[in-house]
Amino acid sequence: MLAKCMETGVTEQTVKKRQVFYLPGYDPMPARRYREMYRREGVAQAKISGYDLSISAKPDKNGPYSWQVKTDMDGLKTHTNIEFLLWNDIVQKSMQASIPMTFWLMLRTLWLYLHTGALFALIRLRPAPMIAALYPVGVLLGQLLLAVLLGWVTVELVGVVFKPLGWAIGLLVAYFVMVTFKKYDPRIYAYYLLYDYAYSAWNAGGHPAELRKRLASFKARIADALASDNDEVLVVGHSSGAHLAIELLAEMERKGNIKSDETRLALLTLGQVVPMVSYLPAAKTLRRNLHDLAQSKTLTWVDFSAPGDGACFALCDPVACSGVAPADQTGPKVLSAAFSKTLSAAQFKKQKNQFFRQHFQYLCAFDNPGIYDYFAITAGPKRLSVRYEGKSASPSMQTRCTSFYKDMSDA
Repeated sequence: MLAKCMETGVTEQTVKKRQVFYLPGYDPMPARRYREMYRREGVAQAKISGYDLSISAKPDKNGPYSWQVKTDMDGLKTHTNIEFLLWNDIVQKSMQASIPMTFWLMLRTLWLYLHTGALFALIRLRPAPMIAALYPVGVLLGQLLLAVLLGWVTVELVGVVFKPLGWAIGLLVAYFVMVTFKKYDPRIYAYYLLYDYAYSAWNAGGHPAELRKRLASFKARIADALASDNDEVLVVGHSSGAHLAIELLAEMERKGNIKSDETRLALLTLGQVVPMVSYLPAAKTLRRNLHDLAQSKTLTWVDFSAPGDGACFALCDPVACSGVAPADQTGPKVLSAAFSKTLSAAQFKKQKNQFFRQHFQYLCAFDNPGIYDYFAITAGPKRLSVRYEGKSASPSMQTRCTSFYKDMSDA
């Protein structure tokens, strides 16, 4: 029999009204796909865990993309507005590179990680995500090799009759092979992953003007939510969205946008890949943000990851592992979603080789949720601070820093 979630038997309610801001990683997927995932998986989790959850569209059709969630957990009713911090249009634009430009991005990004020593430092920290990072390099080079081989065979066959014609057709064959591979990349993810790593790597020293403007609007919306009557304002950063969320809140705190006695603000980071950026020499601002946010006296910061997710730096304290932990570090509390225990044996086996499915499991239902229930966290009656109060960090937490770069920008 499947175990009930930690909400069962809850007697304390610290949230009746919540505002959630969800910040996705580098993902061209539109907001409505995330809403449908939340609806489908939320209903499944509620059925497993024994509570009521319903989702509806926001009353006002204008403004930012969001949806409403109502829950009833042991008679404690909570209303949550989940707002999607949209930047997938910027991601889509960054993925429009031609095939030759894609290979140039690959070489440039690979060289950056090699000549700075970041690649080997990251492998020493956690090998698994670096295998994932090198995956697109291997696949794209394999595709190029196959295209060249088929083109050369065509040249040899047709060139027997007329050499120039053989070269012309051979080049067309090679081009067709590469275009076909790119067309079916949504099933392979080689181009997508390369664009992801290239975008993060080459923006480590700062963001493009369009993204900076978008982040400024996100900060304004979070500030408005804090000025309202919400019992909790929860920012969720998934994957590479985690270090964007860290940046948002660190800058808000430095600029005095968060009151010193504020206790309603919380940050939940999921499947973070912070070291992929913080280990680069130009990432001085990110390291400053990590250092500053880690000593916040107002913010509750909880970080969840799982060893079963090969695309993240599982159970790595993003602050300590980046070499910028302050003496009075208050966060994050690093916890494990423990896929091998929270998913049924059949489901865990099914997902074992599904790279992206595992990386998105944090946003989905669990057969035996234990301490991690995404829907109870984002729509239940407890604040994040109360939910994990007294909970010890994972005994497998990694705090060792292998980076060569620990300098920070000026505050």
